[in-house]
Amino acid sequence: MSSDKPAPTPQTITSRRWLFPSAVLHDLDPDATAAGRRPRRTARDWVVDFSAFLLASAVGIAGAQSVADDPSLSQGFIAVDQLVGALACAALWGRRRWPVGLAVAMIPVGLLSNTAGGASMVALFTVAVHRPFRYVAWIGGTQLVLIPFFFWLRPDPDLPYAGIVAFTTLLIVTVIGWGMFVRSKRQLMVSLRDRARRAETEARLRAEQAQRLAREAIAREMHDVLAHRLTLLSVHAGALEFRPDAPREEIARAAGVIRESAHEALQDLREIIGVLRAGENEESGRPQPTLAAISALVAESCEAGMKVVLDNRVGDPTAVPASVGRTAYRIAQEGLTNARKHAPGTEVAVCVTGAPGEGLVVTVHNPAPEGDVPAVPGSGQGLIGLTERATLAGGRLEHGTGEDGGFRVRAWLPWG
Repeated sequence: MSSDKPAPTPQTITSRRWLFPSAVLHDLDPDATAAGRRPRRTARDWVVDFSAFLLASAVGIAGAQSVADDPSLSQGFIAVDQLVGALACAALWGRRRWPVGLAVAMIPVGLLSNTAGGASMVALFTVAVHRPFRYVAWIGGTQLVLIPFFFWLRPDPDLPYAGIVAFTTLLIVTVIGWGMFVRSKRQLMVSLRDRARRAETEARLRAEQAQRLAREAIAREMHDVLAHRLTLLSVHAGALEFRPDAPREEIARAAGVIRESAHEALQDLREIIGVLRAGENEESGRPQPTLAAISALVAESCEAGMKVVLDNRVGDPTAVPASVGRTAYRIAQEGLTNARKHAPGTEVAVCVTGAPGEGLVVTVHNPAPEGDVPAVPGSGQGLIGLTERATLAGGRLEHGTGEDGGFRVRAWLPWG
């Protein structure tokens, strides 16, 4: 039986958050995703962003120097090239918020300014990390198509045309591949975290289901056992109440049955509470009743004043499997309890038939009571519990009022 301790809820990363990218922490935090909040930069993000800015600035400085050394360019064009490159490097601080927009804007900027080459590469890398492949394909493909056109307009004075085109193409492909690799690692981390979260949720649900089933089993056992004992107490107490002039021997016998039934009820209740406290299984404690104990059950009911006829056609009750016999016993017990409450004074017939391979059939039938019977509190949970017992055992149970006005409970249980 499961304990009542609350199952652990999935937790987000709480230790060393500064080591993780803010995008990963945002994906792992369901509250932040549901609220629509933008991820806030961690210490790692600030280090990465500053490093990307320095790298783009270093490449831009090298590009600005090569532009300044080109005698074919005017001073005004050189100034515009360097200014646009500086603005492109400064725009990299917004790459996490507008990765696609910044990368698209870098396409015409890269054609205009050689100094913005480093910033363009960083923007393309950002798209590859933070956005699906379709964005990378369109933006990266456009840049690859424009590379030959760019170096045709502005050839490099130190490198041949084919060499610089091939080198730049390889650099762009490398940047895209690196960004996609980083994105795949982050997606793997998020998927593993989601899988762990689902596993925790499923484990919690399984624990709650096991707890619910255990409680239902205990409630069913309490109903089956205590209802039978308490109805015996009620019958004998009622007899003592309405027949105060009964012979001394009958009063003593009724008092003895009341004492014994109360003792059995307390013993059963103590064992069930012990299951709740100690988590013992159903098979622990006193031996559970089987089909062999059905004769004692009928005899106990007869001592309480009932008229019960037992027709047990099973030659060797001990050959019946314990689980099937226990279910048959509980069905007969509940049938006798219902007959005692709703049809007092009638003769109840209990019939048990079956053989290995055919199954075990248990039938409890009582005719309609004579006259009006006072209403007895009841919710029908006993019959519902019996139906569930029979179904769990692989059998079936039918109950209802017959043509003669009596009530019949019939169950078939598998007996392999």
